[in-house]
Amino acid sequence: MNLTTNRAMRFVAALAILGLPLLSACAGGPEVARRSTTTTTTTTTIAPTTSTTVALALGDALAVTLLEEKGFGRDDFATLHPGGALGRKLVLTVGDVMLKDDLPTLTADRPMRECVVLLAKKRGTVVVIDRKQGTLAGVVTAGDLTRLMERSDEFLSIPVRDVMTRTPKSTTADELGAVAVSVMERHGIMALPVLDRSKRVVGIVHLHDLMKAGAV
Repeated sequence: MNLTTNRAMRFVAALAILGLPLLSACAGGPEVARRSTTTTTTTTTIAPTTSTTVALALGDALAVTLLEEKGFGRDDFATLHPGGALGRKLVLTVGDVMLKDDLPTLTADRPMRECVVLLAKKRGTVVVIDRKQGTLAGVVTAGDLTRLMERSDEFLSIPVRDVMTRTPKSTTADELGAVAVSVMERHGIMALPVLDRSKRVVGIVHLHDLMKAGAV
């Protein structure tokens, strides 16, 4: 009995002790491994390089087969392994990270003077909302302010509506954090307004906060 056969039989024995039905599916595994690893890849034949590779392949094949047989998916993994990096990525939502209070919001008729103050205090993004409905009307960023200052010295009295982006990217509280990160990285933006089903602004989420929380 070589090293691979011994390891595989221990593996099968462990499955039998646990009462797992996978035992019958892999009964031929040790014999296949034994016949496939008569030599190693080293010239001295001391290190079991081939046998360990076969053992890894066998283990991967068994794992994938079991996953497919049981219909084990992303949600199952996230439920059983929420503390790991992949688990957090699968369960962390925008709502878990977004800022909900004291949001950097203005109405479109306000002057850029007020917007500049908010940009300085609130991490470089201001959300413009409709005065009556509280719905998203636009976004002003620090980049918008920089470009405005390059064009005009008299920018403080300009209304926000003349500077804001009228069709900004946005997200929802139940969106996966990883998806929000992807949107921000793809479009080169640092924050997204968070909307409810009525398109009202309920929060803002920053790229840095999502990265720090382990969204990716």
